[in-house]
Amino acid sequence: MWNDFDDDDNQWDDGDEEDFRKEQDRINKHPLMQKANDIMLLTETLVGVLDEGAKEMYGTFMLEDATVICGKFGGAEGVDDYILKMENAVFMKVHARHLNSMTYSVAMVDNHAEEHLQLLRDAINDFKALFVDWVKGFDPSCKYDDGWGLF
Repeated sequence: MWNDFDDDDNQWDDGDEEDFRKEQDRINKHPLMQKANDIMLLTETLVGVLDEGAKEMYGTFMLEDATVICGKFGGAEGVDDYILKMENAVFMKVHARHLNSMTYSVAMVDNHAEEHLQLLRDAINDFKALFVDWVKGFDPSCKYDDGWGLF
C-alpha cells in the first residue's frame, strides 16, 4: 500500500535541492518580497508595543495581514500561470489595504506614537508602487483555464 511512494522516478536528488534553493533565493531577493518582509517586521514591532486592549483588538489581524502578504508573494512568484499569479496578487492587495486601514484604527484607540504608524503606512505605499510594476509583468497568455471564469 505504501509502496506507491517509493517510485525511483520521483526521487528528490541533489540537483532538485539546488534548484529549489536557487528559486527560494530569487524570491527572497525580489524587491517586493524584501518590502513585504519590511512590512512584516514593522508590523511585529508595532503590535509588540500596543497596549493590551489594542493588541487584542487589532494585533492578530495586523499580523495576519502582514503574513499573508509575504506568503502570497511567494506563491505568486513561484508559478507561471497568470490566473494563479492574479489570485495571489488580489490577496496581497486586499491584505495590504486592510493593514493600512488598521493603522488608522489603532491611532484612534491607542496612544501609540504616530511616527511608528506612519512608518508602516509609508512602507505599504512603497510596497504598492513595487506591486503595480510587478503585476504589469504578468504574462496573460500563460494561463490555464481553471473553470472559474476569472481573469
